[in-house]
Amino acid sequence: MTKNPCKRNPTENRSSARKNAAFLCLACFLNITACASVETPGTPAAEIEMIKQPEPSAEGIAGQNPEEENKTAAGQPEKNSGIPELELAVPEDNKLVNRYRNQYSSGDGLKYLSAVMKRSVPYRNFILAEIERLGAPGFLLYLPVIESGFSETAVSRSGAVGIWQFMKNSIGGYGIRINEWLDERRDPWLSTTAAIHKLMYNYEYLQDWNLALAAYNCGLGAVSRAVKKAGTKDYWELCENGYFKTETVNYVPKFLAIAEILSKSEELGIDWGEAAEVTDYETISVSRAVDINLLARETEEDPELLRKLNPSLHYSITPPGTKYALRIPAAKKQETQELLDSGKMLIEYYVYKIRSGDTLYALSRHYGVSVDMIQEYNPGIKADTLRIGSNVLIPALKEVQAYKGRTDDSSLNFNGTYIVKQGDTLWSIALAYNVQVETLAEKNNMEVNSILKLGKLLKVPAF
Repeated sequence: MTKNPCKRNPTENRSSARKNAAFLCLACFLNITACASVETPGTPAAEIEMIKQPEPSAEGIAGQNPEEENKTAAGQPEKNSGIPELELAVPEDNKLVNRYRNQYSSGDGLKYLSAVMKRSVPYRNFILAEIERLGAPGFLLYLPVIESGFSETAVSRSGAVGIWQFMKNSIGGYGIRINEWLDERRDPWLSTTAAIHKLMYNYEYLQDWNLALAAYNCGLGAVSRAVKKAGTKDYWELCENGYFKTETVNYVPKFLAIAEILSKSEELGIDWGEAAEVTDYETISVSRAVDINLLARETEEDPELLRKLNPSLHYSITPPGTKYALRIPAAKKQETQELLDSGKMLIEYYVYKIRSGDTLYALSRHYGVSVDMIQEYNPGIKADTLRIGSNVLIPALKEVQAYKGRTDDSSLNFNGTYIVKQGDTLWSIALAYNVQVETLAEKNNMEVNSILKLGKLLKVPAF
C-alpha cells in the first residue's frame, strides 16, 4: 500500500531541534542535489467568501501615510534579532517536509535562499516591524519566499501579484488600490500590512497556524469547509484523508521546511544582506502627476532607487487627482517637498486610455496640444481608428486634470435614418455622427460589435 506523504509517524518527536540541525548539516555535507530554481508555488485560489473578512481600521494600515510608517520605526527589532525562530512543530518523518528539506539544504538550495532573502533588503525590517506591531509570529517573514521569492513584480498563473501574491478578489478592506495608474499589490510595504492582517484573521478564526497558512493558499472558506466535513482541525489528518488539493497539501510542508532552514541561517551560512532601516525611507503625499524619473533628475537621486521604492506605479508616474504616498529616501525629504511645493511641472507626458467616443481632437483640446503632437508621440496612431483600451501618450505642455471623456446629450434626437453601406460598422457610423457607439447601438437595439447587413436602416441623430 502506498504511504500517504502527509501521514505522520506516531512516535515522532516534533520538538527535536537537535535532530533537525544534525540532519541539515549532514545534507549540506553530502551536497544533496536539488534544483535551485524551484517553481514558485501556487497562490491563494479565488475563494468563495463564506466568512466575512474584517476591515482593518485606518490605524491598521501602516504604509498608507508617512505618519503611520514612522510609528513602526519605534517597534523595529534590533539588527541582531532579525532572524525569526520557527515556533511551529515540524514533523521529522513526513515525506513532503523531508523532500523540501533535502532540496533546499543542498548547496544550490542554500544559494537560492540567500539570493531570495537579499531581495528583501529594502523592506525586510519593515516587515519585521509590522509583524511585531500587529502581534504576529516572526516566522511569517518567510512566507514570501514560497509565495513570490520576494519579487515585487511576481505574477502567478492565476493572476496573483506581488511578494504576498494577492488576488484581485482578496484585497477588499485592506486599503489596496488597483487602477490604470497603479497596482498596490506590488507595493511590499502596503501589501505586507494587508497580508499580516489576513493571516492573523485566518489564525484567530481557525486557532491553528498550519490551517491558517493553508487558508492563505486555498482560501478560508475552503479550509473551514474541510474542517467541518472532517470533524478535525488537524492539518496533517486533513491532508492524509484527501480534504485538500495537491497544491495545499504541498504548501505547508514546503513552508515549514524552508522556514526551518532559514531560521538557522547563521549556522548554515545563508547571507541575507544588510537590511535597510525602517527610517531610511519616508513618504510624501502627492495629488498630482509626477514623473519620478524627472523627480530623480531634479533631486540628483538614483531613478532606479525611486522606481524600486514605488513599484506599484505602472508608468513611473503618480496618479493625477488622487492622493499617493510617494516613497523617497529620508535624506531627500526636505528637498523633494520644496520641489513639489514650488509647483514646477514634473511630468513629460500624460498616459490616457482610449474610451468609446474619444477623438484625438477632443484630447488635443483638453491637454492643450495639437493633434500632430499626439501623433508624433504615438507613431502609427490614426485619428479615425482609435482602439478602445489602448494607451496614448500625450505631451505635457501644461498641468491639467485627467480627461474624463464625454457623454451624449440625453436629449439628443435620433429621428434621422442611415442606410448601411459596404464597409460600415457601428463604430464608423458613430464617429461620423459624433455620438458614442454604445448610444448608437442602444437606440437601434443592437450590440456594439453586431455585424451590419447591407441596406439595413439605422436610427441616427437628425441635424
